[in-house]
Amino acid sequence: MSTTERSGLRGWFRPGLPDFPRQITDPDERRAVKFELVLVFGITLGLSGAHSLLSLVDSLLRPAPLAQQQAQLNVPQAAASLLDLLQQLVNAAQLIGWGGLGLYLLWRAGVKLRDLGLDRRKPRFDILVTLGLAALIGIPGLGLYFLSYHLGFSLAVQPSTLGDTWWRPIALTASAFGNAFAEEVLVIGYLLTRLRQLGVRENASLFGAAVLRGSYHLYQGFGGFVGNLVMGLVFGRVWQRTNRLWPLIAAHTLFDVVSFVGYSLLKGHISWLP
Repeated sequence: MSTTERSGLRGWFRPGLPDFPRQITDPDERRAVKFELVLVFGITLGLSGAHSLLSLVDSLLRPAPLAQQQAQLNVPQAAASLLDLLQQLVNAAQLIGWGGLGLYLLWRAGVKLRDLGLDRRKPRFDILVTLGLAALIGIPGLGLYFLSYHLGFSLAVQPSTLGDTWWRPIALTASAFGNAFAEEVLVIGYLLTRLRQLGVRENASLFGAAVLRGSYHLYQGFGGFVGNLVMGLVFGRVWQRTNRLWPLIAAHTLFDVVSFVGYSLLKGHISWLP
């Protein structure tokens, strides 16, 4: 590897030099942004993190080991099939709405969608990054989960317990996109942008966002926290270096679809699946 290549590789481990948005210096405006952050995450993913922490504590207090307990992600919401489908779609819509709230608040503050990387300027680049991230995070992530599960540090995660209906793939795909959109828009695009405006250092912002991402996966056990912490560090740095948000949403959607739909198809046919 040449010196130039080594230098370029090391560069990805350092934050970029963001040219947007402007830092907020007015004390009243800074207080308003801090309150906004508390409010947004207090009703979305931050609240989910608190629920997840309490769920983990409850699991640890139970007599059964973590690996003998279950965490179910996509579960039936109604007895009637059509109502169940509508409930699943409403849940996905709520997640999309969370992400939309973050985008709206940034737009009101003068941040354009293209500044976040939500535009069509670089389709080929976005596709390549999507596939690269899906492979980089998805495959090792599954390996980390199974290792953590067999070591007793994680619950038996069941990505789907939905019945075998015609609409199950549709609901699971909608759920995957809803989760990806909410998480990447809020934890990456919205949070990191707001922290830049407050003058927080890029590495500190990156780590804080990654911890937040890990926190609302604590209900899965310690493996879920660590795996999503690493994912947050990688995704956050990619965005800090490229300002492209679409690849993060697409990659997250892709490996959630594979996990949700794949599990629903393979459950009962492969003995080592939880």
